[in-house]
Amino acid sequence: MLGDLAPEVFLSDYWQQQPLLIRDAAPNWHSPLTPEELAGLALEEEVESRLITHKNNQWALRHGPFVEADFTGMPPQDWTLLVQAVDLWVDEVAQLKARVDFLPAWRLDDIMVSFATTGGGVGPHFDHYDVFLLQVEGEREWQLGERCDVDEQLREDGDLHLLDRFEASAKYVLRPGDALYLPPRYAHWGTALTDGLTYSIGFRAPTLSEMLDDLVMELQSQNREAYLRDPPLSPTMASDAIDPAFVEQAQAMFRELIADDAFFADWLARYMTIPKYPHYAHLTDERRHATVAGRRYVNGEPEED
Repeated sequence: MLGDLAPEVFLSDYWQQQPLLIRDAAPNWHSPLTPEELAGLALEEEVESRLITHKNNQWALRHGPFVEADFTGMPPQDWTLLVQAVDLWVDEVAQLKARVDFLPAWRLDDIMVSFATTGGGVGPHFDHYDVFLLQVEGEREWQLGERCDVDEQLREDGDLHLLDRFEASAKYVLRPGDALYLPPRYAHWGTALTDGLTYSIGFRAPTLSEMLDDLVMELQSQNREAYLRDPPLSPTMASDAIDPAFVEQAQAMFRELIADDAFFADWLARYMTIPKYPHYAHLTDERRHATVAGRRYVNGEPEED
């Protein structure tokens, strides 16, 4: 996926730091899915899919599952179909993951496939995760902006979280075999110059609050909760003001709660190997795995010794 660039250089200079245009990243790789077959996946209830149309700078989002009539009635241009986790359902797509084996396998999230008609796209936006955008069929222009703040101003119309303002600092046209790597929070806007397919290899990026929610559940399940204790008190602390000693005491108790390296590593391995769609993992060959301290975890559970 890196062309002639050494993985060590990519990881030190680009990963989660700056975008990278990669010509001939996968020049001989052909889509195992036709646009019609991708649309067929979007008809299935188990498959997460979206249909995005735009006209006169107005964007509309619809969620699947769809029916055949949804596609037969579409205009010839200015729309995009996006299907998540196609690697979960098509083994040939899952094999694309081998091209990013210079990164930990458990960091991968899924491979999304999008079919865009001429003029199609999802508008100016940014993501919170790393992604490789591989152009497989057709041509697409990508405009890149700067790294966005988490509180960047968004448009108030619609559910697409589009940027209210977008100024391009670079433009690239991707042809079959070319790829574009984007770190988290970089503004970008892709527009199809011809009908085409784009494969997006995305990496898992849970929020810390999501991780904390799961960690709390794990603490509760193992009965590892603790009750707040006071620091050494003095009469001067008997006021409405919270003394800094209380803050330090609470912080210390939280640190103590997760200071057990074995417990924390076990929880992290479970959490990061849970499949994106756990209800369907048993129907496929999808296996998220990681090894911590010599113990192997598969799909959120440690393997038996």
